[in-house]
Amino acid sequence: MPRILVIDDDPTISELVSINLEMAGYDVNQAEDGIKGQALALQAPPDLIMLDLMLPKVDGFTVCQRLRRDARTADIPVLMLTALGQIQDKVEGFNAGADDYLTKPFDVEEMLLRVRALLRRTDRIPQAAKHSEILSQGPLTLIPERFEIIWFGKKIKLTHLEFELLHCLLQRHGQTVSPSAILKEVWGYEPDDDIETIRVHIRHLRTKLEPEPRRPRYIKTVYGAGYCLELQEEEGVQ
Repeated sequence: MPRILVIDDDPTISELVSINLEMAGYDVNQAEDGIKGQALALQAPPDLIMLDLMLPKVDGFTVCQRLRRDARTADIPVLMLTALGQIQDKVEGFNAGADDYLTKPFDVEEMLLRVRALLRRTDRIPQAAKHSEILSQGPLTLIPERFEIIWFGKKIKLTHLEFELLHCLLQRHGQTVSPSAILKEVWGYEPDDDIETIRVHIRHLRTKLEPEPRRPRYIKTVYGAGYCLELQEEEGVQ
């Protein structure tokens, strides 16, 4: 039974979330502030953390950053749960290390869908070997077992989301992949109108892979259409 840690200072929201998660078959633990939430995550690492941003003592952004820096919690998926709904808030949440973002008020079914998608994507719920083979193209080789890549002969560790996003683009190498297709395949749910989620993670990937992230050579934006990964077999070492 997957274990979920809910960190939220609003007792009404926390109870609503916890009850629905338990009814869906999850084991749930709760914390009402950032310090206690971080401590619980370290004491008994859960399979997923639902983290509010506006927390007493230590805010959710800081908690998420601390969890990502600690090897014991670095790979635990984090679903931001907050009343903040502005694009900049989402960008800050993703930059802090969040995997997904749900704005209050939210539909319970949507919440459960996001939780299932996160657990499935990070292999917290076992699935058939989605990436059963190492995929290679030119200077890039994906190593699914460790969420790593070999890029021009150098090993680079990616987050689960970065790996899934790069895998999605590599599967369609040389083709333009639409934001809706990326959202559905990588995030695991039907697309909405906000593609800032994708933009943030594309920027993160470019920072790790591109010699000049602001002038990308490999992960290209096709304006109005999506993104395209272009790798050439004859590419030399960066």
